Amino acid sequence: MLVAGGAVAALGSAAAVSAATAAPATRLDIVKVTGLIDPLNADLVARSLRAAAGHDALAVVIQLNSSGGTISAAARDRLATQITRSPIPVAVWVGGSGRPRALGTAFTLLRSADFTGEAPGSRVGNGAAPPATAADGLEHRTMSGDDAVDAHLLNSASPTLVSFLADLSNHTIKGVHIDLGQANHGFRKDLTFNFSQLSILPKLLHTAASPDVAFVMFVIALSLAVFEFFTAGVGVAAGTGVAFFALAAYGLGVLPVHPWAVALLLVSTLGFAVDVQAGAPRFWTAVGVVAYLAGALTLYRGQHVALWIVGLMGVLVSLFMINGMPAMVRTRFSTPTIGRESLIGQLGVAESGVDPEGTVRVNGAPWRARTNRATPIPAGDAVRVVAIDGLLLEVEPETGGARDAHH
Repeated sequence: MLVAGGAVAALGSAAAVSAATAAPATRLDIVKVTGLIDPLNADLVARSLRAAAGHDALAVVIQLNSSGGTISAAARDRLATQITRSPIPVAVWVGGSGRPRALGTAFTLLRSADFTGEAPGSRVGNGAAPPATAADGLEHRTMSGDDAVDAHLLNSASPTLVSFLADLSNHTIKGVHIDLGQANHGFRKDLTFNFSQLSILPKLLHTAASPDVAFVMFVIALSLAVFEFFTAGVGVAAGTGVAFFALAAYGLGVLPVHPWAVALLLVSTLGFAVDVQAGAPRFWTAVGVVAYLAGALTLYRGQHVALWIVGLMGVLVSLFMINGMPAMVRTRFSTPTIGRESLIGQLGVAESGVDPEGTVRVNGAPWRARTNRATPIPAGDAVRVVAIDGLLLEVEPETGGARDAHH
């Protein structure tokens, strides 16, 4: 009786295991990947594949919209191989807001999937074929997603993710029959959808790793450093600058940058700062402009900053350094506006050559100044204030100049 009971229990256990094995999977993992394929997006895809395998998901669906990647070729090939060898079927749909793309590294990952689709208006190509896969002729060119479907490089043309899931349904991939139901009649009632994308902090870092964003934040951080240095503020600009610099440092560390281009942007900021100290744009301002353009236009390898962003930031930085900073320095350190007339007749010293404009120090405060004399006033010479025009002092040499009646 004991032997018979044990046999019945063993048979029941085996039947339960068999039933569990035969039960269809009910979990569908959907992963949203947008922007460049950087280490964060690559890790998101790799983790999603491992999680799907650990939970015996029915399939992994990647919604892809990317114009390239910043990971190395070796890392790209490892991720493509992981997609190809995944025990769980992997489907990739090129779609989303704007004009969906799967270019460069993203195209390699697209071609590694078991089932692929695209939304109208998409574009694919300009990327290497996955490892151990024959070249498809799109290594250095692109084509529309519709043409890729016609050329049998992609499986389906699907305007929405829901229609792509309907196209994926009833296919057998890697020995797994993918039964999702029908989109027009509703998906299977027992089907659960697990959505994944970058969380808040990784998404922030991913945004910082965009070529345009990293460049803008780096330039802003440098400008805030100059502002804090010359105005000796309460630290708000310094704190903001540190935050921008930290994000820019991450982005530039991930992106393929030319170190000498970063050095040129530093030289540009230094050049502007020299003439902020002098109080008037001169030689070093020209150096700053040239260094800025050279650094901005050659900052990345294989990537580039949008020309309109280079131009816009160049204009803003020039206005800030040439007009904004001197005015803020005068406001921060000059004497109060009320009673400025008392400066007329005061003696000071030229901090820079006044030819016809420059910087003088009167009563311990720096001022922009100009002279109407044909002979410039050299730096270090004594000057006398003869008139005030707004925040600009009109000066003349102490020796040989007209003296005020009260002095």
